[in-house]
Amino acid sequence: MDERQSPSPCSSRPSSPRTPPCEMLGSVGIEAVLDQLRIKAMKTGFEFNIMVVGQSGLGKSTMVNTLFKSKVWQSSLPSLELPMPQTLELHSMTHVIEEKGLKLKLTVTDTPGFGDQINNDKCWDPVLSYINQQYEQYLQEELLITRQRHIPDTRVHCCVYFVPPTGHCLRPLDIEFLQRLCRTVNVVPVIARADSLTIEERNAFRSRIQENLKTYCIDVYPQKCFDEDINDRLLNSKIREQIPFAVVGADREHLVNGRCVLGRKTKWGIIEGEFRDMTSLQDGFEIRAWPRSMQPEDTHELTNI
Repeated sequence: MDERQSPSPCSSRPSSPRTPPCEMLGSVGIEAVLDQLRIKAMKTGFEFNIMVVGQSGLGKSTMVNTLFKSKVWQSSLPSLELPMPQTLELHSMTHVIEEKGLKLKLTVTDTPGFGDQINNDKCWDPVLSYINQQYEQYLQEELLITRQRHIPDTRVHCCVYFVPPTGHCLRPLDIEFLQRLCRTVNVVPVIARADSLTIEERNAFRSRIQENLKTYCIDVYPQKCFDEDINDRLLNSKIREQIPFAVVGADREHLVNGRCVLGRKTKWGIIEGEFRDMTSLQDGFEIRAWPRSMQPEDTHELTNI
């Protein structure tokens, strides 16, 4: 199968020249555009397509449910009577999430069977083929003379890659796949089941993975092209320090100090799967801070390649 060499998400983003501001003699009502955009956004909502990739048993379904605080995905536990699938299959599920009147059409694509075989040679081909197919389908719709008023957006805006908590470094399979994946889609690597590591083991594991990403030129989200001003640069620097995010999925609520939190209950206590501020990133699991810092609209811009 011929691999399609797609440009990296940032390579095709044009650099915007700095245009000096024009001296105005009075108000022309430009601020009304913000209200118009808000009204339109409230009517149409937003679309966000996310793909989760990783071996079976890493908690992909639970993490997605924790991320969006809803039953977005139901995990399908393998049965002893049913044989393990011999090929990678892609399954997509779409939900509409509404919060304070704003609707989000969320599509989650799972990749069961990835990395579960003895021979995982070219197991990434179905994933890359699917992503490129969605790009091509959207492009063909845009090229039509009489286009639809709203083109269904099935492009993958973000791919969350689950790294097994081995505590060592990236495996050859991880490196081979991530090198190909980062050229096509925004990639967010995460350490799955991070509660199985101590804080020292987690920090050391994260450092080794960051070294692997630099050594093998794996450009993950957020890319350097997002550093458009000092505020973006500072925010993205904090995010890059935490990549890969250490996550622990939980879709059950427990009462902790008088408040209900999502977490996993063990005989040693309750492991919280969410935090309410960015200051908790240093000592906790970053599962809930990620969607606020990721800025889905930025991933839409880099998807237009």
